[in-house]
Amino acid sequence: MTVRRYGMVGLAVGALLWSAGCGLGEPSTGSDGAGGEGAKGGAAAGTALAALEALTVEEEGSKDGYGRERFGSAWADVDGNSCGTRDDILKRDLAEVEYKDGDDCVVASGVLKDDPYSGEDVEFRRGASKVDIDHLVSLSDAWKKGASEWEPAKRIAFANDPLNLLAVDAGPNRAKGDGDAAKWLPPNKTYRCAYVAGQVAVKKKYEVWVTAGERDAMRTILDGCPEEKLPEGDAPTEAPDRFSAK
Repeated sequence: MTVRRYGMVGLAVGALLWSAGCGLGEPSTGSDGAGGEGAKGGAAAGTALAALEALTVEEEGSKDGYGRERFGSAWADVDGNSCGTRDDILKRDLAEVEYKDGDDCVVASGVLKDDPYSGEDVEFRRGASKVDIDHLVSLSDAWKKGASEWEPAKRIAFANDPLNLLAVDAGPNRAKGDGDAAKWLPPNKTYRCAYVAGQVAVKKKYEVWVTAGERDAMRTILDGCPEEKLPEGDAPTEAPDRFSAK
């Protein structure tokens, strides 16, 4: 169900992030048309940097009680279009898509052009895929930063929200694990601004907090692209009543 694009951990990580830089190719310039400034630091309204400064900062919570089932069945059709979320995202993010047995829902093959994490083209073949659907903000990260207190309907919506989903190269994605921005960034440096902006957008929408170290790592990236716009998504933050989670 993937829709396409996008405490301190020590001085060593901070130095890495600072030297890494960022960019989405060519970050947007100018204001978003609304004018004004962010609440802190003079960041322009509508930018990821302004939204970052408004996120709640708390210590990381416990992973106790976490399980994938707490976010409902994987790739549930929460939008009611008769296709699972994973196929929705594959259709959105892949090129040269072909469907299984003429079905316009089940993606059989395609090509992930310019994978956001590696920058390479990646072939998708159902059943032997090198393409994953990544949660920009992992489910377990969200669990430790607020989701453990949510109602099931909100957790299901979070797990299936296209804003939080991206088709990516499986290798870098599995290296990421459930790391936040203080622990992992895409090897493809030109995508880091968009990646962090996407995480900020998801955390803002669902009121997921950040740790101080995570916020600082995000700020280091976004300071290099202060005009990076905050992505938007209109999916509801609660899944329909027909879905359930443990």
